[in-house]
Amino acid sequence: MLDRISDKKDKRQGSLTWDSISPTAIELRLLYIELEKYYSITFADTATRPYLIKRAAERGIIPEPATKAILKGEFNIDVPIGSRFSLAEVNYKVFEKISTGVFKLECETAGTIGHANLGSIVPIEYITGLTSAELTEILIPGEDEEDTEVFRQRYFQTLQQQAYGGNIADYKEKTLKLQGVGGVKVYPVWNGGGTVKLVIQDSTYGIPSEALVEAVQTAVDPVVNQGKGIGFAPIGHVVTVEGITSQTVNISTTITFQDGWSWVDVEPYANQVIDAYFLELSEAWDNESNLIVRISQIETRFLNLAGVLDIGGTLINGLAQNLVLGENKIPVRGSVSG
Repeated sequence: MLDRISDKKDKRQGSLTWDSISPTAIELRLLYIELEKYYSITFADTATRPYLIKRAAERGIIPEPATKAILKGEFNIDVPIGSRFSLAEVNYKVFEKISTGVFKLECETAGTIGHANLGSIVPIEYITGLTSAELTEILIPGEDEEDTEVFRQRYFQTLQQQAYGGNIADYKEKTLKLQGVGGVKVYPVWNGGGTVKLVIQDSTYGIPSEALVEAVQTAVDPVVNQGKGIGFAPIGHVVTVEGITSQTVNISTTITFQDGWSWVDVEPYANQVIDAYFLELSEAWDNESNLIVRISQIETRFLNLAGVLDIGGTLINGLAQNLVLGENKIPVRGSVSG
């Protein structure tokens, strides 16, 4: 701004010229800072959550809301529908009978907290004859509101793949929107023309319950009216929904411990890192043809444990080689010895 004023004028700091334009220069600088922020929230790859939601809404995409967990409860008697029970910090409500003394309960709080605990539950109001009440199984996991980065990735996927009319992208998009589904693989024409197979995992990236598989089957293509377009599958598509299965992985290795350490000290932490590694593999299941449990990954994680000096001779299921899991299988920790 000073350069645009003639040098015949006094432009030194404190002069009339300097003092008259300096406030404007400061305000312009602040304007450019705000403009930079505006650009960052305009584009989907840098937008903060509120503005990413606005951008995605232009394509009819909104974040998936939090959902409530559905669990199986077992009682010594038939409890009334609508009965409420408490466990830890959350409450559950009975809404459907499965069999004598066995009911479905819905958590009253949305999110993963709803299936965080299993065990004995306490009735909120007295129920005559009730002596035992327990949550025994997660039927459909609850889900937290969709994470910002997951939502951002889903938005970009809609730009890269056009979901339309029962193509693979369409099945994936609609199935992943269903409560409790964390991953899906689509097998078109798997049993002849017009047949489609969906293999799913639950939102904890584990084995889905029978109830979840049935719920997804009903939403996609109900068994009693297969191929008739009652679900979101197009007319003429006969869809079969299955769940992933597990494969037990036993690990043995030879560890050199630091002074004062033994396997008894390290074992709980070794189990934790194996579980974390297997969870990483399970999360990648729907993007891989087959999962591979690698010896190098196991040894790297063990070497980072406190008390471990060196490691070698690692075997997976008795063999000194990586384990390629069967189709649509995820690893489950078996025995771990060091």
